[in-house]
Amino acid sequence: MTGLETTDAWWRAANYLSAGQIYLMDNPLLRQPLAPEHVKPRLLGHWGTTPGLNFIHAHLNRLIRERDLEMLTITGPGHGGPAPVANAWLEGSYTERYPDVDWSERGMQRLFRQFSFPGGIPSHAAPETPGSMHEGGELGYSLSHAHGAAFDNPELTVACVIGDGEAETGALAASWQSVKFVNPDRDGAVLPILHLNGWKIAGPTVLGRMHDQDLQSWFGAMGYAPLFVSGDDPARMHEAMAAALDEAADRLAEIRKNVPLEPQWPLIILRSPKGWTGPQSVGGEPVEGTFRSHQVPLKGVREDPDRLRQLEAWMKSYRPDELFDEGAPNTMLRAGIPATDRRMTASAVAEGRRTRPLDLPETGAHEVDVSSPGSSVASATGQLGGWLREVFRDNPGRFRLFGPDETESNKLDAVFDETDRRATGEVHEADENVSADGRVLEVLSEHLCQGWMEGYTLSGRHGLFTSYEAFIHIVDSMFNQHAKWLRTTRRIDWRPEVPSFTYLLTSHVWRQDHNGFSHQDPGFLDVVSQKPGDMIGIYLPPDANTLLAVAAQSLGSTDRINVIVAGKQPEPQWFDAEAASAHLARGAGPLPGHDDADPDVVLACAGDVPTMEAAAAAQLIRAHSDLRVRVVNVLDLMALQSPDRHGHGLSDADFTATFGVDCPVVFAFHGYPGLIHRLTYRRPNHDNFHVHGFQEEGTTTTPFDMTVMNGLDRYHLALAADRWTGGHARSLGKLCEDALQRHETHVQETGEDLPEIRDWRWAA
Repeated sequence: MTGLETTDAWWRAANYLSAGQIYLMDNPLLRQPLAPEHVKPRLLGHWGTTPGLNFIHAHLNRLIRERDLEMLTITGPGHGGPAPVANAWLEGSYTERYPDVDWSERGMQRLFRQFSFPGGIPSHAAPETPGSMHEGGELGYSLSHAHGAAFDNPELTVACVIGDGEAETGALAASWQSVKFVNPDRDGAVLPILHLNGWKIAGPTVLGRMHDQDLQSWFGAMGYAPLFVSGDDPARMHEAMAAALDEAADRLAEIRKNVPLEPQWPLIILRSPKGWTGPQSVGGEPVEGTFRSHQVPLKGVREDPDRLRQLEAWMKSYRPDELFDEGAPNTMLRAGIPATDRRMTASAVAEGRRTRPLDLPETGAHEVDVSSPGSSVASATGQLGGWLREVFRDNPGRFRLFGPDETESNKLDAVFDETDRRATGEVHEADENVSADGRVLEVLSEHLCQGWMEGYTLSGRHGLFTSYEAFIHIVDSMFNQHAKWLRTTRRIDWRPEVPSFTYLLTSHVWRQDHNGFSHQDPGFLDVVSQKPGDMIGIYLPPDANTLLAVAAQSLGSTDRINVIVAGKQPEPQWFDAEAASAHLARGAGPLPGHDDADPDVVLACAGDVPTMEAAAAAQLIRAHSDLRVRVVNVLDLMALQSPDRHGHGLSDADFTATFGVDCPVVFAFHGYPGLIHRLTYRRPNHDNFHVHGFQEEGTTTTPFDMTVMNGLDRYHLALAADRWTGGHARSLGKLCEDALQRHETHVQETGEDLPEIRDWRWAA
């Protein structure tokens, strides 16, 4: 049998198995006349894209066998879930993971029944699917995931199937630029396969209606050399697809061999009918090649005998008796399976089975000497940058920094002593820290940074995503999808732990006075905090040493999402290195030098600017009243939750010992106040928590005026402490009110903060 005959047999088998997953719960080999009770009561799934996905997989297998390629596939049309499941079962990798779904009639019946069925598997290329690292439930991320997996994997080829509906999303449209960041010397190759079947759920697609010459021009300008495969006749399409894949593989081999400055990467554009090989018409209306095949092309099968017979005829058109022996793939199909370690549905890269922990250097050389709390001044991210330089040095090929054009802005430029920015083309004489070998990936698309790092970490490597705090919201939905993936993989025993995804958010809300209201938003913390506590960490280090401790812990963790919010401006330093580690282990506790016993009021704080303002407020209170005050810093925000909600949560006894039994707690918080109330609502003394945070007040102004506008400044905090303890410290109240008036006048007249604010230092 020829290679293409084997490919066609595989395609028919995968199509049969895919249709069976959507429709059948019994009688998998159709050995009995199809009866209503053999059909699922609820028909769920998506047929329209599935035969095209099976066609592609069958042809990629032929290429892998003939060229001994290491390849994984990313299935962008996620609702085509029947296809990767069918191919995993045919390749035997499904049975390796799920022994009860074996190569037998009973195993096939279980394969069919479980799909989109209570207690079964989802309809996407979900974590439950062997060889999958991309679900595709939300469209747009496939091509960025593919490139993330290819970075630093020079032997790997990633075949990325992109649906024409998905191609309309902003994230995918930006992802075509990813090819400019690939270095063939050290990275793998991505082979995009743009599958144009012309329709979304109910309407036509943009790219599906474009002419070939326009697609040629568009993709050619972006660095691709398109290869077109188009038609509906299976025999001719097999020949055309095989020729296109062979040419694409030859081009990739040539690029890897000669490494041109700006290569033209192969791209296959496959035009095939939506719902190909399915029912041509149903009830007098055309189905194959139209939007009507998008989901379930034959509905009402249990109730309508004619449609039941049509389903039976459709499934028998794949000639299952030629493909399966007692439910197992026959010898002809088994000949189409790649070598065990080459099967895409058992990819070690896609499943993260090549994960190695980072070699993390000691932080000592970058720690700030804190002889007394508040006496030293340093940039937290500036100190972190020096340590990250050593992380790059000690981990070639498995650590990268992802972010918009902000590495220097965020004071992390020390990394350029060890590596460069990745060049995106010709390097000019005026460029600084730019080379083809750079491991800092900067692009002005948060979607790309997020997608690249997801692909990079899910395939077993490590990274850090830095962003301005306000604009991380651009990837809220991508964060959600990644969190859902990680949570699901934790329940799958054959999925290994993979490196955590760590964000560093700086240029934050309280230091965006110069850029104004559009840059002022700390709400990503609210989004992240909604996720299950055992998989997220939210950290607000108040100084450099706590940031170093948090960064080392986060980059050494697995199967988590860590969010670190830290400032880049020079600020007071509170914790020496030993105290910083102890503070991180506890999560929350007194600020050094601020632990009055039996306090009348607790000033709590989370974040660098809130910590400085809380300390300044405590200094005012002690100098101008008889109130005993304790300042409590919250480093790990999840320490506020009860232990049954988050593993980092303080016990109720420790919470009470820290925040008091019934005394007022004035909480200076980096973000929106409601988040603190939500995290602490089940805690003792919650009714006495009074939270000051971002109130959606902002503009272009001075740094201190930003805090005043939102009631987070030292004077408002001191006034609140007085108010909630009875309002007896009249001299304190007058001092604060006078200071606020002087501040307003001074800022409007001079455009800068008062000298006592600019030059403030903590004094015990």
